Amino acid sequence: MSQYLSRKKALILLQDGTVFYGKSIGIEGQAFGELCFNTGMTGYQEIFTDPSYYGQLMVTTNAHIGNYGVQQEESESASIQIAGLICKNFNVGFSREAADSSLFDFFKQQNLVAISDVDTRALVSYIRDNGAMNAVISTDVSDLDGLKTQLAEVPSMVGLALSPKVTTDEPYFVGDAGAPLKIAALDLGIKRNILRNLASRGAYIKVFPLATSFETMQTWNPDGYFLSNGPGDPEPLRDAQALAATIVDKGLPLFGICLGHQIIALSQGISTYKMLNGHRGINHPILNVETGRGEITSQNHGFAIDRKETEAHKDVVITHKHLNDNTVAGIRIKGKPCFSVQYHPEASPGPHDSSYLFDQFISHINNHKKQAS
Repeated sequence: MSQYLSRKKALILLQDGTVFYGKSIGIEGQAFGELCFNTGMTGYQEIFTDPSYYGQLMVTTNAHIGNYGVQQEESESASIQIAGLICKNFNVGFSREAADSSLFDFFKQQNLVAISDVDTRALVSYIRDNGAMNAVISTDVSDLDGLKTQLAEVPSMVGLALSPKVTTDEPYFVGDAGAPLKIAALDLGIKRNILRNLASRGAYIKVFPLATSFETMQTWNPDGYFLSNGPGDPEPLRDAQALAATIVDKGLPLFGICLGHQIIALSQGISTYKMLNGHRGINHPILNVETGRGEITSQNHGFAIDRKETEAHKDVVITHKHLNDNTVAGIRIKGKPCFSVQYHPEASPGPHDSSYLFDQFISHINNHKKQAS
């Protein structure tokens, strides 16, 4: 607890020169990345370990972070993925019996810089008005000019391929080898709970590295293909786009989530763009335009696909839309067992309104197998 009481002054320097002040939680250093915010009231461990957040400084809008500690099985990857944390109140202690450790110890083990006592409402309001931008957090407030110089060298998220930083080095398997279905998953920054959802529905999954070709995947003879979530700009990932185009052209079952959704759109000639702030939280309203049903969803993305180009595409149908800003939240390819969504149906800890999408994917695979037999 003494580390909490002896905290030193810290700062956030934004790319436009704006400065916000806070206090160090006790881990010294600095961290650079694009500033973003998440409005979720729970699930901070899942957020911090989601590979889609690689290279980003996370602002949490919930007033208390760390209060229920950390449990190993709730991590979405092997390590913390955010570049740094900015919060209002950082709880060193925790109250959940099931927790394995404190959030402070979790951060300390990975030397992740975090600052608290920040006016996060003012910071988020500023970002909402001015857009996501690069920033640095630092526990050394004495050299603002030096931080400005370093920050100016941090590349923009536009055009930045980050999936190569988080993809697996070697293929690996998830699920029961005797399961009735085989799914080949391209790891763009995959979350563990996606794999759990597929495995729980009778699938044996082989997860392939980003640079894998269709021919390599095909040698495993999968029944369906999956393109995962991940960080960064989808546009530079040309090999993944070519892979998606091949799968679609061959009429094979294909499901994409988040970055995978954008890759599928790009493979069909639909462009993507950088959003002002993106969607990050667990209370985003979605309308399934084909059923008329609403869904509360978990989202984490800073890019989206172009609505006008999607509407004009003769082979693509918009299946879901975001009710806050009318952005495209889901598509399907006419006459093909291919669909994708911009949000996260595997949401953990929730909501689970969209979990039916995994059932839909399994149904597509089973139907395709019947037709091929």
